Amino acid sequence: MSLLETQTPPAASSTVDPNLDLGFGGVVARESRRRLLNRDGSFNVVRGGLSFFRSLSPYHYLLTASWPRFLGLVVLFYLATNTLFGLGFLALGRGEIVGMHGVTLVGRFLDCFFFSVQTFATIGYGGMQPVGLAANVLVAVESLVGLLGFALATGILFSRFSQPTACVMFSEQAIISPYRDVTGFEFRVVNIRRNEMIQVEAQVLLVRYRLDGSGNREFLPLKLERDRVVFFPLAWTIVHPIDAESPLYGATPKTLEEWDAEFLVLFSGIDETFAQRVHTRSSYKPHEIVWGARFSNLFNPPTPEGVLSIDINRLHQIERQLPAAAAPAGDPAGS
Repeated sequence: MSLLETQTPPAASSTVDPNLDLGFGGVVARESRRRLLNRDGSFNVVRGGLSFFRSLSPYHYLLTASWPRFLGLVVLFYLATNTLFGLGFLALGRGEIVGMHGVTLVGRFLDCFFFSVQTFATIGYGGMQPVGLAANVLVAVESLVGLLGFALATGILFSRFSQPTACVMFSEQAIISPYRDVTGFEFRVVNIRRNEMIQVEAQVLLVRYRLDGSGNREFLPLKLERDRVVFFPLAWTIVHPIDAESPLYGATPKTLEEWDAEFLVLFSGIDETFAQRVHTRSSYKPHEIVWGARFSNLFNPPTPEGVLSIDINRLHQIERQLPAAAAPAGDPAGS
């Protein structure tokens, strides 16, 4: 029975869409032909219908943009602002600003551009200075823009550094292999930062087409051997035992392809540096699952002092155990 069915009252089961869950809704669950969740945690759902200005959120964008893009936008704003004010000073003519040495148009523009840089950053070397009313007004405007611009850039930069985020690496592939007396669906995670995470939790859901042929997807929670750990100093292999009660019992690689299966993973914990809960997410598709394999050992030999360490470079390494055509998941013959 799926999570959706357990949450639907029996009296309303005939009128409520069984896929209205997890924020995807029935249309996405039924019509989407792409993976719902990308490996980087982003969703394959596009929201539209708003005007450009209503959908514009520059502060959120600057907080979430990658560091190269953020720094590129800062440099672009800096150059564009100084170019604009440089053209303004150039248009005022020589009578408004003294100290220009350029003879050609390009030379005078460069003088005005670097004068704008000095004004924008409140440097003021004194080589060039405004003498006319229009030039002084333009200098006052640029000084205000410079103060506000640096304050805004500093605030955003501080927010980017100070916001708590999870930096967790998932194994590139999951495995389905013998596990104790049955079979297990497994993947590994590791915290790649030097700080610690505590009270860590994991949730895994199987998304597949319903077996009744309706063309709808269902979301099935997978019971994990351990869904939380108190401390997370090393790596964690998350395991779903495929027993007789598992939705994966008897599944084969072909079965997962026919289901268009997707394993959604939500990983969360408390970052002890910020004392705030952080989370990340990822997913696995059938072509990212290796059958009949096991993960390589992460641990290095202990030091003479008895200190243990792990090699994160081996997080994605797997070792073959069985032929590619492994026994059905959960079948004791596969163990």
